Amino acid sequence: MTDIGTHTGEDWADENEPTDDALTDDALAGQWDAQPSEADIRRAIVQARTIVVKVGSSSLTSSSGHLDVSRLTTIVTALSHAVMSGARLVLVSSGAVAAGFGPLGFDTRPDDPVTRQAAAAVGQGLLMAHYEQAFSRYGVRVGQVLMTAFDTIRSSHYHNVQSTLKRMLELGVVPIVNENDTLVTSEVKFGDNDRLSALVANIVRADALVLLTDVDGLYTAPPSQPGARRIGYVPNVVAQLDGIEVGDSTSGVGTGGMVTKLEAARIAAVSGIPTVLTSARYAGPAVMGDPVGTVFAPVKHRGTSRRLWIRFASNPKGTVVADDGAVRAIRGGRASLLAAGTVGVDGTFSAGDPIWVDSEDGRHVAKGLAGFDSDELPQMLGRTSKQLSRFLGEEYARPVVHRDNLVLV
Repeated sequence: MTDIGTHTGEDWADENEPTDDALTDDALAGQWDAQPSEADIRRAIVQARTIVVKVGSSSLTSSSGHLDVSRLTTIVTALSHAVMSGARLVLVSSGAVAAGFGPLGFDTRPDDPVTRQAAAAVGQGLLMAHYEQAFSRYGVRVGQVLMTAFDTIRSSHYHNVQSTLKRMLELGVVPIVNENDTLVTSEVKFGDNDRLSALVANIVRADALVLLTDVDGLYTAPPSQPGARRIGYVPNVVAQLDGIEVGDSTSGVGTGGMVTKLEAARIAAVSGIPTVLTSARYAGPAVMGDPVGTVFAPVKHRGTSRRLWIRFASNPKGTVVADDGAVRAIRGGRASLLAAGTVGVDGTFSAGDPIWVDSEDGRHVAKGLAGFDSDELPQMLGRTSKQLSRFLGEEYARPVVHRDNLVLV
């Protein structure tokens, strides 16, 4: 597989996909011609051709924490109707550990990581068997996809996952995605399937993201508190959640909470993907556009696959430091980082690797793909394109980070 350093834009983009401007949370508001209404967003979810649905452990388990097959079957029934109506579905499902610790003789979810990994190894097969049986009643084929963070961090892995999922959907298969809990280590974990589902939505170019959980939406405070109100519509998840009190997982069987779900909704929103957050018992109404849960509007038109990967999934391997003038130009949009505006380099990286672009005071300004190896840059710092061409050769008269490979953060 060719590394991203030698990829062309066409390798990453859909056919005729436009190249978008720099992405930044601070510049997202007003990107749409008009602010969509809640009805607009729910209608877009109904009309979605490709949907990513995430279901958490708490939605698949009984009060004792064991896998509840009846709950799984109910969710599958709702999702199968969407598939039979023409939607292409990717299901990001937790529940492997919950399915596995009972057969291993444990009464409760194991506390130590190694035993949880063993339970996941046993449970993942059982979980898939239940999904296969439930979906087969509606003539829907499924396939298992186990991922680690490396599959999104490394460009070649990302591209391979993208191609595989795309082909599965073309063949009418529902990919059932989960983190590879059996082998993953804490250093490379997604941490929860909420973030994974948002990244998968980017990978498959989804038209909608549905987050199914054990609460029926986002509330102004934890739902158990008096006076807490459900929020039906969030037009800008980036800017409009001040004052909302959210907490971590309280189910005891999941790894995320409302914080991770809001982060998933934010990733989707700035990727141009509408999101609905609701209880698993409302899975059917959610994909049919009924007024359940909380819907989050996109706050920017969809970007290219390459730029979305740079922004959300890439793991920077080093840093270049830009002077104040270069920072202003980059933040203004559509400006490459040139050697003349670069004053420092840190870390070891190769051309094509993702890197940070920092200001002189140490703040992250952007992420991008390096145009040169790190050991080439010191001799280039501060020099104009003409000077680079004269002293080092024409091949050095290029941007340190080209604007098409630069994403504001």
